[in-house]
Amino acid sequence: MADGEGYRSPTEVQMSQMVLPCHTNQRGELSVGQLLKWIDTTACLSAERHAGCPCVTASMDDIYFEHTISVGQVVNIKAKVNRAFNSSMEVGIQVASEDLCSEKQWSVCKALATFVAHRELSKVKLKQTTPQTEEEKMEHSVAAERRRMRLLYADTIKDLLANCAIQDDLESRDCSCMVPAEKTRVESVELVLPPHANHQGNTFGGQIMAWMENVATIAASRLCRAHPTLKAIEMFHFRGPSQVGDRLVLKAIVNNAFKHSMEVGVCVEAYRQEAETHRRHINSAFMTFVVLDADEQPRTLPWVRPQPGDGERRYREASARKKIRLDRKYIVSCKQAEMPLSVPWDPSNQVYLSYNNVSSLKMLVAKDNWVLSSEVNQVRLYTLEEDKFLSFHMEMSVHVDATQAFLLLSDLLRRPEWDKHYRSVELVQQVDEDDAIYHVISPVLGGDAKPQDFVILASRRKPCDNGDPYVIAMRSVTLPTHPETPAYRRGETLCSGFCFWREGDQLTKVSYYNQATPGFLNYVTTNVAGLSSEFYTTFKACEQFLLDNRNDLAPSLQTL
Repeated sequence: MADGEGYRSPTEVQMSQMVLPCHTNQRGELSVGQLLKWIDTTACLSAERHAGCPCVTASMDDIYFEHTISVGQVVNIKAKVNRAFNSSMEVGIQVASEDLCSEKQWSVCKALATFVAHRELSKVKLKQTTPQTEEEKMEHSVAAERRRMRLLYADTIKDLLANCAIQDDLESRDCSCMVPAEKTRVESVELVLPPHANHQGNTFGGQIMAWMENVATIAASRLCRAHPTLKAIEMFHFRGPSQVGDRLVLKAIVNNAFKHSMEVGVCVEAYRQEAETHRRHINSAFMTFVVLDADEQPRTLPWVRPQPGDGERRYREASARKKIRLDRKYIVSCKQAEMPLSVPWDPSNQVYLSYNNVSSLKMLVAKDNWVLSSEVNQVRLYTLEEDKFLSFHMEMSVHVDATQAFLLLSDLLRRPEWDKHYRSVELVQQVDEDDAIYHVISPVLGGDAKPQDFVILASRRKPCDNGDPYVIAMRSVTLPTHPETPAYRRGETLCSGFCFWREGDQLTKVSYYNQATPGFLNYVTTNVAGLSSEFYTTFKACEQFLLDNRNDLAPSLQTL
């Protein structure tokens, strides 16, 4: 069945709502809090359709709001489960607005939510989703990488604060022009009533998010003395449930103000009875606001003077989150065609570069329109032409265990043993267990006068579930310690790597993918026959290397 022709995901849920005056803020635009409630409801219904039992919101990833929605317009929300794990699942949400008079439609935002299946007396084991379309296969494949990134987020913030210099210009600012952060502090209490809860008596996640947006807006207004616009929300994370009868205390404060934006931190604590002294921390989030002028351009904001101690800590953490947010939005949200071939490497963006590296390869693998160009000795060569890119895919089956093949080929220091295009390889930096940066020198290619060199980030992943491949992804990065030199012509690779599927005992399907850069594309078009022969020769050499070394794994890799 072709994409989009009569097919609809069995987990897809759609909601359409007319924006009425009761849904709007003081500017006559749909309140973001109301939108969050609709988003959460739609996503929860999708999750419950897949799970077959009640589900609760565990988290909501970053949301960037592209457009506001006016009274009288229609909000169209579509949600479907991208992937199910053991007891949690990722739900993808798309929000668009529609003007019924002009028939125009706009994309408002996209969101990713994690829901947990919840049954009172037994642990829920979710069934796997079965992606059908190319888009579903991509989302399903990349969902595991996004899950990994969520789990590493807190450590990313800590590492950035501990190891990287965060710009701190508090001492250089004129204190007379600064607004004390304490003046923006807001505290509000809400009593959870039956209309605020689901059929299990747990408070709707969307309702809590709406209350959080309300107090955050008040805090932002106290800084700018105007009506702010919410532009982004950084990951709602639910640490625990609340029920009907709970009192929720919502606290908000402006953590930091930049030139045209401010970050507001919000936390939610719950308690059951007024006499209780212990409060449960159930949620936190950070929201970015701007103030727009009559021309819809951001206004310059006053600076914030934080309180000593915790206030200064929040101030610096807000600067760190801004850097991570910009890195993540640029690296993770960019379309592949918009990414530069080589991106700068630094510790603050390593998690997102690793994510982009692996997810780009997984999305290339999930493409449906690969064309078999030739087959020689059970080695198949596929090609894929898209936009300005020409991609190659080599495939063969080898009588080697998938784990062994993965371990052998993930050690790039051994690649010159079988690949003549790798003259020498130097390990520049072992970033962590899964990521490493290498400096590769290749021999002269075609009519070039000097050899090429590459600085490559190699990221490897073990399977998340049965049926997933082992992955080794590679892309170019730039390092200050390894600039271009006159001795070599700096080469670049946008997306390449291996996938290994276990087909049986001691039988593995090995696939190599390479997305050719425009410069390499020119070489390809003039050397098609010779290049095909090179690919086959190199891939057969790879097969022989695996067979010869399958019982000779490096001790450092056996711990994987």
